[in-house]
Amino acid sequence: MPFGIGKVGKRQEPELTEIYEQQQRRPSNVEAIQNMQRKSVSNRGLTGASALTVRQSIFPIVLVTILFFLWGFAYGLLDVLNAKFQNSLNITAAKAGGLQGAYFGAYLIGPPTYSGWIVRKFGYRWTFITGLCIYGVGALMFWPSAVKRSFGGFCGSLFIVGSGLSTLETSANPFIATCGPPRLSEFRLEISQSFQAIGSVMAPLLASRVFFKNTDPTDLSNVQWTYLGIAGFVFCLAVVFYFSPIPEVTDADMALQAEQCAGLTGYVDKPLRQQWKLFFGVAAQFCYVGAQVGVASQFIKYSVESAKISDAAASDRYAIGQGLFAIGRFAAAGLMMVMKPRWVLMIFMTGVMIFIACAMGVEGEGGVAVLTLVLFFESCVFPTIFTLSIRGLGRHTKRGSSWIVAAVSGGALFPSLTGLVADNKTYHIAMCVPLVGFFVAFAFPIYLNTVCAQELDGFRETKIGYHDEDGTIGDISREERKASVVHEEKGISPVEKEVSY
Repeated sequence: MPFGIGKVGKRQEPELTEIYEQQQRRPSNVEAIQNMQRKSVSNRGLTGASALTVRQSIFPIVLVTILFFLWGFAYGLLDVLNAKFQNSLNITAAKAGGLQGAYFGAYLIGPPTYSGWIVRKFGYRWTFITGLCIYGVGALMFWPSAVKRSFGGFCGSLFIVGSGLSTLETSANPFIATCGPPRLSEFRLEISQSFQAIGSVMAPLLASRVFFKNTDPTDLSNVQWTYLGIAGFVFCLAVVFYFSPIPEVTDADMALQAEQCAGLTGYVDKPLRQQWKLFFGVAAQFCYVGAQVGVASQFIKYSVESAKISDAAASDRYAIGQGLFAIGRFAAAGLMMVMKPRWVLMIFMTGVMIFIACAMGVEGEGGVAVLTLVLFFESCVFPTIFTLSIRGLGRHTKRGSSWIVAAVSGGALFPSLTGLVADNKTYHIAMCVPLVGFFVAFAFPIYLNTVCAQELDGFRETKIGYHDEDGTIGDISREERKASVVHEEKGISPVEKEVSY
């Protein structure tokens, strides 16, 4: 049985002494692939997955990327269904803010508590399955809420859906970031989330032109059946993940990887309370996501006020903005192949700051255009903040990741504040609220490019997971092969070799 597979103790994060004791007998990356099984994996055990190659990581990355696309599609469809629910029940703008609070509030509760605990105790596979099941239960709960036409039931259903999606993000984001060569971490998550953005764009278009083309706005029967279809779909996805081969990357693996990169990064193991980059990243993510949701929630009303167009025309402008958002993620991923990710984040955040400021002062179609460009430059910010924040966390990677996902709860605060200013002033002036959030987030890439440059560039330069003449860099089999060559050159026999150890 591979080391690390089996019973999980009470402590979920490894101690350095445990990792050092395992190094000489840890599994290879080949064994990590061969042992992709349904057993839970001790977060304190080495699995060999710290040195996965690009080829070895392609299948699990593609599988989880498909999950990104599918839940992006389901999430985009959820927005349309929620809008129909609000129209049918005549939900006011104030109550609509409560719906956002219910959804994003789940992010504040789940990742730091049960979601983070599940991913550390049972691993990524079971966290995927748990998140999908919670999501499916939330979708099922919309049926009785629609039958009773209950606003409270609708809020409760959204909270459960948010709990499921937050659990999925607690596992999917760090899995993509850590499964494969560390130098490609930002690129992998950017590409995967690009497909999520595509799903989010496609779903509303299909919903308005296919699913609900000729339906009564107050009729919830089609909505009920669509929710039921989403529930069945995500339950099927849970079954797929149960049977799919997924390597487990533990905190012990990440600690080993960080130690192997120490010569380039200057890595020194620190307790969680001293991980200042993580704390700044959580604050930046909280403010960024809040500002992003604040812009998205008021985009249509802003466009109506600025360009004097109808709600339908404003919705078309918003669809263009969502399309640019998806394109921006692919563009950022391409840039990361030739530029340092910390630079890409700085460029995109600078674009966000420039155009959100312009959106406050420009009227007419020009105002709509600059706000649309805000969506384009927002595209890469969330995944890049995520990956750069967990760089060098080592044995704290999973816990730190859950905190950054919890920062998505910023979406519960900023839209209400933005709407409050818009009600008392104008939608142009209301953009000052997202501006403040973006300003806090903008300070993060400045910090990264000044204080953390050596550490981040070191991870960018490491060759772990790549091949040389001796094998895969960072893998135990390569170390054993090199040791064997040294012993042969010294004329040590296999028996003497065993004794020498």
